[in-house]
Amino acid sequence: MKKIQIAPSLLAADFARLKDEIQKVEAGGADMLHVDVMDGHFVPNLAIGLGTVESIRKITKLPLDLHLMIMTPEKFALDFADAGADSITFHAEAVAQDYARKYKDRGYSMQLVCKDFYDRKRLDATIDAIRRKGKKAAVAINPDTDAEVLEFIDRVDMVLAMTVWPGFGGQKFIESVVPKVAKLRKMSATIDIEVDGGVDLESVGKAVAAGANVLVAGTSVFHAPDPAAALRRLREKAEASHGV
Repeated sequence: MKKIQIAPSLLAADFARLKDEIQKVEAGGADMLHVDVMDGHFVPNLAIGLGTVESIRKITKLPLDLHLMIMTPEKFALDFADAGADSITFHAEAVAQDYARKYKDRGYSMQLVCKDFYDRKRLDATIDAIRRKGKKAAVAINPDTDAEVLEFIDRVDMVLAMTVWPGFGGQKFIESVVPKVAKLRKMSATIDIEVDGGVDLESVGKAVAAGANVLVAGTSVFHAPDPAAALRRLREKAEASHGV
């Protein structure tokens, strides 16, 4: 049974008081910090560049769980590894062949409709760049992307199942992703499975019972009156559901 880990998402933190915000979740027992990088192309928003990651690295010893919501992860993985990331997540949709991904109103998705999903050169370059720096490699899939497209699941340390459409914080947890989490857990009993989006006291039990063990929580932690206490309550609820 995989250990429950909680990764507060800095996207929901007050960047004017970032050191104080990080110290609050450190006091609450955070296992790592989730850092979102957005390029305005893969997702319709911009957030957090190399300089910010370097600054975050200087003010915490917690592992940095970097989520690259960018279309060209192979070009930036090395730079973000050097900036201080401990694990780097890229999107399967970003390294897919153009014909294998479809853009919907809210983002890209992939279904089982073709034989060769990926630009193999870009996929290999992304994973190799992360591994070369000794970092953990992870892959993310959007809410409408089929779990089965992750034919290279044995090459990564973690899969991130997005439980909202990426790009913005404060969204509602998409419950239809829960069966996909269960499917991913059947695909691998040993890999870490992360969920990101709308994770709170109401939704966390469902995600954990399905097989998720790494929980990204932004608004429910940082927007709480006491972030440390909110994080501890979230962990209690998650651990109570662990193995259900």
